[in-house]
Amino acid sequence: MMGVVAGAAFLIMSLVTWLTLTRPTSNGQLYSSNVTASLLVGTLVPAMALLVLLGRWLALRRAAETLGGTGRLHVQLVFVFSVMSAIPTLLVVIFASYLFQSGVEFWFSDNSRGLLENANKLARGYYEQNVREVGNESITMASDLRDMIAQAPILSPAFREGYFYQMQSRRLDESAILQKGADGKLSTAAVVDPAGNTSRERIRPDELVRLERGEPLIISRNANRIQAVTPIDRQAGIYLYTARSSDLLAFSQGQSAENIVQAYQVLTQRARILQLRFNVALFTISLIIVGITIWFALRFADRQVKPLYQLVSAARQVGSGNFSMRVEGRTGADEVGLLNRAFNRMTAQLERQTQALVSANQQLHERRAFIEAVLESVSAGVISTDGEGRVQLINSPASRLLLTPDQADPIGQPLAEVAPQLAALVDTGREKAVIQYGKGSDLFTLAVTLAQDRTGHVISFEDITRQVLDQRQAAWSDVARRIAHEIKNPLTPIQLATERLNRRYRKQIVTDPELFEELTSTIIRQVGDLRKMVDEFSSFARLPKPVFRNEDPVDLARQALFLQEVAHQEIAYSFQSAPEVGERIMCDRHQFGQAMTNVLKNAAEAVEARSRNARVDYRGTISVVMRGEGKCIAIAVTDNGIGLPQDRERIVEPYVTTRDKGTGLGLAIVKKIVEEHGGDMTFASVESGGTQVTMRFARDPLAGESPAEAAE
Repeated sequence: MMGVVAGAAFLIMSLVTWLTLTRPTSNGQLYSSNVTASLLVGTLVPAMALLVLLGRWLALRRAAETLGGTGRLHVQLVFVFSVMSAIPTLLVVIFASYLFQSGVEFWFSDNSRGLLENANKLARGYYEQNVREVGNESITMASDLRDMIAQAPILSPAFREGYFYQMQSRRLDESAILQKGADGKLSTAAVVDPAGNTSRERIRPDELVRLERGEPLIISRNANRIQAVTPIDRQAGIYLYTARSSDLLAFSQGQSAENIVQAYQVLTQRARILQLRFNVALFTISLIIVGITIWFALRFADRQVKPLYQLVSAARQVGSGNFSMRVEGRTGADEVGLLNRAFNRMTAQLERQTQALVSANQQLHERRAFIEAVLESVSAGVISTDGEGRVQLINSPASRLLLTPDQADPIGQPLAEVAPQLAALVDTGREKAVIQYGKGSDLFTLAVTLAQDRTGHVISFEDITRQVLDQRQAAWSDVARRIAHEIKNPLTPIQLATERLNRRYRKQIVTDPELFEELTSTIIRQVGDLRKMVDEFSSFARLPKPVFRNEDPVDLARQALFLQEVAHQEIAYSFQSAPEVGERIMCDRHQFGQAMTNVLKNAAEAVEARSRNARVDYRGTISVVMRGEGKCIAIAVTDNGIGLPQDRERIVEPYVTTRDKGTGLGLAIVKKIVEEHGGDMTFASVESGGTQVTMRFARDPLAGESPAEAAE
């Protein structure tokens, strides 16, 4: 198909070239460089394509007859050599043709011919302008000299100076003042002639006759000179002669320009024949170069491809498992011999190493299976990364702890995307550390150990979240017991002594008895507050294990709410229970009520704090809403008090409080009670500026369900 297209293109371009070159041109005009270059390239390209296709056909035929191969390498070699010769040859042809055509077109084009004609016209115009200028200057100069003669004699120095100035200012090369005598002959009264030719006749007799008849100006000219004669005083017979010389005048008057134009026409006819010969020579030489290159490529391909086919056949046998195969043939110092020797050495090494590789792979497989079994059996999480920080291995405990169910397989992914906290630890280079790791809404504490080798890192870690919480809880419980023990013992004597002082000396105080009453009452009240604080410490330190019984949560919540309504009548309380709450749950009656009381008490204190700072009428409200959430119940206590503090995450920690007289144990006790009942506690801000505390209790904590499972 390609041969047909190339042949048709060659025939079409040959016909177009023939018709273009045989078409007559006007005035022997040359062919333009674009036309000749396009015709040459348009004919040469399909001709080169035919040669390349011929070389391809010969390569395929020789490969099939002598080598028994497909001939693709033959074709590639021939194509490469053909392209390596055709493209540079074509570029040289284009450049040479365009350069030659452009040069010929530049020198023998209509523009060049017009340039010569325009130059001739310009010279003639320049000459005519000089003729007119000399005539005008002569008439003007004669008028000026007439005035000067009336003022000073011709032979006077003043006249000579003025005469010389007139000539120089009018750019005249020669001038003379002639006067007709009584005998009718002209004599020179004054002259300015740089050449010093005094014998030359400046005014011919016929010109003198014409001037006497009344002609104002007579101009004569030749190739090198323009002369003008005009009367100064016709009655006195005084005349002015002026002249101007120029080489350009000689050119404009001569026949050289006409001869150049005629010679240019002759050269144009010869240049057209030279155009055709030059293009034919380029076309023929280009095809010869490409043909020789293709012939050389065929010979070179035969020599290079044959040993390669033999090597391919041997490689196929090696690929089928015959590692004892050896290549015969060229083993000299050239590249093919080097390749054959390297192939024979390779097959010998493969034969020796096959068994070693098989046994090594078997051992690696067994070791890998053993290591994977060990990693799956340990409780710690293990992650292995390569030198670029990509995950290579991760065991099941690590996947359960770090990954979410919908997360993709982490193998091959960067560690920074799978576990950013662990990646940051790797960047620090520390070998051991305790970090916080967030997974969704959960926060884990991990003890991480890092080991590095040549290929990457091995990261092992354990979840110590519960251990840290238990240690912290135990520490706070111990602190609470110590505080309760140290403070509670002296409280009773202090209170009894103060009450006794009040009873015994109250009537004896004559001066300012009200101050004595106020001071003793303050001591008794503060001791009571301290006793309550100690009781809270004791409750937190010795909070007993809950005793679960079948209780009515609505009734327990109403009892706790009633006590707060009685204590804080200025606050509007409301209660609402959804039908899905049910009638009974398993809980510790006392601890359930204690949790409700502490939360309601905190809400009342938040409302009172806001009422003290309010500048307008303010009505505190506290609402309690109970609802069922699957296998748990939720109690939401909402107030319009001062709201949550900025460090809201720490308000459930022991001894963290925002009140002046608070111990920070109320919410810590509530959190512990809720967790013992298989639930959790959350905090949220409301639009009115208050706080919403939500406590979730499992319906059956003994079932061992997590808070998340109980909420489903």
